[in-house]
Amino acid sequence: MTIASGPVPAGTPVYIRETPVSAVSWQAVLGGAFVAAATSLILIALGAGFGLSSVSPWPRSGMSAQSFTVTAAIWLVIVQWISAASGGYLTGRLRTRWVGLHTHEVAFRDTAHGFLTWSVATVIGALVLASAASSLTGGATRATATVAAGDSAGLSQARDYAVDALFRAPDPQSASPATADTRAETGRILASGAANGGTIASGDRDYLVQLVEARTGLSAEDAHKRVDAVLAQEKQAEAKVRAAADKARKAAATFAIFLGVSMLVGAFIACAAAALGGLRRDEHA
Repeated sequence: MTIASGPVPAGTPVYIRETPVSAVSWQAVLGGAFVAAATSLILIALGAGFGLSSVSPWPRSGMSAQSFTVTAAIWLVIVQWISAASGGYLTGRLRTRWVGLHTHEVAFRDTAHGFLTWSVATVIGALVLASAASSLTGGATRATATVAAGDSAGLSQARDYAVDALFRAPDPQSASPATADTRAETGRILASGAANGGTIASGDRDYLVQLVEARTGLSAEDAHKRVDAVLAQEKQAEAKVRAAADKARKAAATFAIFLGVSMLVGAFIACAAAALGGLRRDEHA
């Protein structure tokens, strides 16, 4: 290889040694990434505070679950927009100036620096800020778990009440009270019917009618009506549970879609902001 060190005769091939320094200004990238991650944490904390203040455990009070999901998704887009713009712009202003490069190459490198900043900030958020965000939302998680436990207890109480309604006798003094084993068996039959959409086998239905008839002193016709009424109530309760689960599934899907869209927006904004920051740096250099 020939290295030019003075005047080069015509026709002599000249090889230019490239600089060994990387084109990536990692100091600027890391600085912008930490700024973006810190900004995200601040905005997430604010969003969590406003979000928890807008919901209420009381029925028909506060923001609905669907409205809360949409609002949270929009806030994620805003968080990505602001944090990515601040981190990308800072990276563009702090990066090392490239002398002798074409403007198109400078623009590409600035854009790449913005994308690197967004990528590093995203990894930081996944590895480090997740614990901080968990502590911020821990109260809400515990509250949700408490509500879920309350719902489970409520369903259990409703099942016990259904068993009570089955074996309630017109004349308690003349009726034979149901034993604990009979009540447990009845509860299992009702639970099996609820799991099957409120439908139980004809044999189980006839068995419940016989139990009600024997324990309450009702006629076979009245016992049959009571069993049908309780099973209808069980079917309605199961329908409500499935509707709530379906609503939660749709809310989770909507949130996941908005999360992916917000990340794409953040990547684009970081690239554009870094290019703008680099342009401003070169203008004032």
